[in-house]
Amino acid sequence: MKQFNVAVIGATGMVGQRFISQLENHPWFHVTLVAASARSAGKTYEEAVGSRWAMSSPIPQAVKNLTVMDASADVEKIAAAVDFAFCAVDMPKNEIHELEERYAKAECPIMSNNSANRSYSDVPMIIPELNPEHAEIIPVQRKRLGTKRGFIAVKSNCSIQSYVPALHPLLKYGVTDVLACTYQAISGAGKTFQTWPEMVDNLIPYIGGEEEKSEQEPLKVWGKIENDQIVNAVSPSITTQCLRVPVSDGHTAAVFAKFREKPSIEQIKADWSAFRGVPQDLELPSAPKQFLHYFEENDRPQARLDRDLEGGMAVSIGRLRPDTQYDIKFVCLSHNTLRGAAGGGILMAELLAAKGYLD
Repeated sequence: MKQFNVAVIGATGMVGQRFISQLENHPWFHVTLVAASARSAGKTYEEAVGSRWAMSSPIPQAVKNLTVMDASADVEKIAAAVDFAFCAVDMPKNEIHELEERYAKAECPIMSNNSANRSYSDVPMIIPELNPEHAEIIPVQRKRLGTKRGFIAVKSNCSIQSYVPALHPLLKYGVTDVLACTYQAISGAGKTFQTWPEMVDNLIPYIGGEEEKSEQEPLKVWGKIENDQIVNAVSPSITTQCLRVPVSDGHTAAVFAKFREKPSIEQIKADWSAFRGVPQDLELPSAPKQFLHYFEENDRPQARLDRDLEGGMAVSIGRLRPDTQYDIKFVCLSHNTLRGAAGGGILMAELLAAKGYLD
């Protein structure tokens, strides 16, 4: 595979740090540039992050002495210096939309962790095992933007990564209604217990904007490309509640589902066990060997025990059983800053690289 020089934009934040950490020793992608806000620009990456480095491993040697560039003021310089960029900035939504389009129009493909461009019908929102075919919309987006190489691809909200992959192999049975309650880690808010002591021994029953994303984004993932746009699926009907819980990493979901043709418990487990996607077929570097793992133990999955399964890129499932109001219920877990954020973005980039969209 071709080697790519990449930038991380928003490199000093929690997800940006995770990108930096996960890209260390990547076989295809090499971080040669980091960018952040104007207040960090001109400092070395190590100086800019300082005591806010939140990863368990140290700052990679290849990155710590890179000079941070200004993500907004240096767009043209950054775009000219790299093959593509990962973007995880903390800015108002309209400013993120504008910034990512500026990079794309400067012929720098953007792998975005942000929500600002997810609703656009020509911007693919890719969970690589579920909807890799949505990459086929990229030429349409390039035509709109007037670019040859530049485009924006986005990963979905971290909350849906826990339960949508488990529902995906079951769509063939006609999933009609879904209730999902997500219990989301504090790293999803860019926090640790040191920086958010109020979350110790606490639960907050509201995360701004999260329930709307959790209900609508799966329908785009399950949508189809028609007439040069991604048309959202019209079913299943999804309702959610999203709660912040005192867990460092790992989003858990309690899921209830109804079907037109109800499968057996044994059939569902078999479908989960057999499921694999394009990343597994292509043996992409970040792809888990087994995407969906089912635990028979009643007390699994657990965040502390299972969030790092397959390098944090697998989805753990447990407690599948019949329900009195829905047909089935089960529990899912995914690592929100790995599969749900940086790792998912890197896997998306690997897919697009393998398919030639980053050439």
